[in-house]
Amino acid sequence: MELLTKATAALKSLTELGLSLLAFGVVAQILFGATVPFLKVDVVGSVVSVCNQLGSEGLVGLVAVGLLASLYNRNTS
Repeated sequence: MELLTKATAALKSLTELGLSLLAFGVVAQILFGATVPFLKVDVVGSVVSVCNQLGSEGLVGLVAVGLLASLYNRNTS
């Protein structure tokens, strides 16, 4: 049981780190424009692409967005 608790805590930490890095990338790209020297990817373009893909899937996209929102809300609580 202790192993499961540690694994869950590690996954929560990784999720929080990933969300923080994503937010940093979006803010950096908004502040510095599309050519951020230390970012090799288009973060805003990737987020928009994912949103477009989820939106074009209809009900499956809505379910996926709901699951992502519930995971995010559960991790921040």
